Amino acid sequence: MAAVGSVDVELELIQWLQARTGPGVVVRDEVDNNLLDELPTIQVQRLPAGGDDGIRLDRALVDVDVYHSTRAAAIALAAEVRGWLLVDLPGSVTATAVFGRVTSSPPPAVRPYENTALRRVGATYQIYSHPVS
Repeated sequence: MAAVGSVDVELELIQWLQARTGPGVVVRDEVDNNLLDELPTIQVQRLPAGGDDGIRLDRALVDVDVYHSTRAAAIALAAEVRGWLLVDLPGSVTATAVFGRVTSSPPPAVRPYENTALRRVGATYQIYSHPVS
């Protein structure tokens, strides 16, 4: 049996979201100095929070930020991502992970960003997962 927390939630979500967005959107864990040339970008970061059941179920808190050229475009893509995560991710199975309940708190909202040439909209998701048996 795989250990608690053995699912790399960031990697799994990056691959899962990239399959839904297609090649026109960059999905990654970190942003860099080329961000303006790589819009739209979805950034996935697990927060140092959450928990587990001590056996195999992991409860990850994950920040998902959408960077886009306009506020409206960032809001629209963040809403689409929210729909995928809340509706499509629960029950999904990958080669290494099974996903369960997903909630968002707070839901997508405009977040400040120091570069005024782009806009950022983000949300925090609570995602339950466990390794494939």
